Amino acid sequence: MLKRTKKDENDTSFPVADTTEVQTTPPTPPAQPAPRPSGGQEPYTSQEKTTIGERITIEGNIRGEENLAIEGAMKGNIEMGKHDFSIGPNGRIDGEIHAQNVTINGQFKGTIKASGKVAVTKKADFNGEIKAKSFSVEDGAYFKGVVELDREPHNKSAAAEAPKGPSSPDAAKKPAVPRVDVKTEK
Repeated sequence: MLKRTKKDENDTSFPVADTTEVQTTPPTPPAQPAPRPSGGQEPYTSQEKTTIGERITIEGNIRGEENLAIEGAMKGNIEMGKHDFSIGPNGRIDGEIHAQNVTINGQFKGTIKASGKVAVTKKADFNGEIKAKSFSVEDGAYFKGVVELDREPHNKSAAAEAPKGPSSPDAAKKPAVPRVDVKTEK
């Protein structure tokens, strides 16, 4: 930016203030959120998550249709359906959890039923039961519990489905132990 200077009669310079014309416009109102479709709820995105803070204590049940993280304390059941649930490093839960995927960073005592994965991190203190498709526990975690992993039904191979008996109809008529004719002399 250039500065303008003016010289006085003694030939010394001094700065001159710029005179700039300022134009003011009225403030614009804040943008209004787009209206929701009238046909029902907005679609859920996996990025949405509700967090219950460290200083919150809950006694009772929670049901939800979005991901949930608990940093505080809770005694009760949590039903998240096809959504994820996590316990923060300072979180303390005593109850039952039903969710898609579950991550334990804090203290948990109870039962977890997950249709996906249960992860117990190194900061976790876990005491209870887990039923899930997959399970992981990091080194350093305290874990005292029972784990039951769901497995996909296996298709039987062709060899396992084949009958174990003879392969031809004539062979089926023959005894399994060959006959031995013994002649006795008189």
